[in-house]
Amino acid sequence: MGDTVIREITPEDNTQVAQVIRKVFEDMGVPKVGTAYADKALDDMYSNYNVPKAVYFVVEHKGRIIGCAGVAQLDNYDWNVCELQKMYFLEEARGKGLGAKMIAVCLEKAKEFGFEQCYLETMPYMEAAQKLYKKHGFEYIDAPMGNTGHYSCPVWMLKKL
Repeated sequence: MGDTVIREITPEDNTQVAQVIRKVFEDMGVPKVGTAYADKALDDMYSNYNVPKAVYFVVEHKGRIIGCAGVAQLDNYDWNVCELQKMYFLEEARGKGLGAKMIAVCLEKAKEFGFEQCYLETMPYMEAAQKLYKKHGFEYIDAPMGNTGHYSCPVWMLKKL
């Protein structure tokens, strides 16, 4: 898609990012409890990721945010593992290769930060996303790592960086 750029989040992006994430949840019928929908961080993603070894990216198309994702240290976990977090794309942004670009950007940053592995949690019916994760070297694991509080996400994947 021309006029599309992946860049780091700014404070001005907060409102649009929260809207994108909530819209995707509503479109896909994702539970609002035990998922990112309920996270306090949703309304201030800029501050939430404005910490060491964390970054959040937005996909902007003609001045409008149509997707987002980030990486940060995995919560409540002592090893050098990051989590691919809050990766969401509006319907119009799907199937255009933007997810693949976003994952590549996030993993590159995770390596720069010195993480050894990247973890993620997702929903069973998010099959397109899982296919994409597998293509990028993520493998299914049998149990969650750390404690993200997202007990409604029963699919866990891990990749060596």
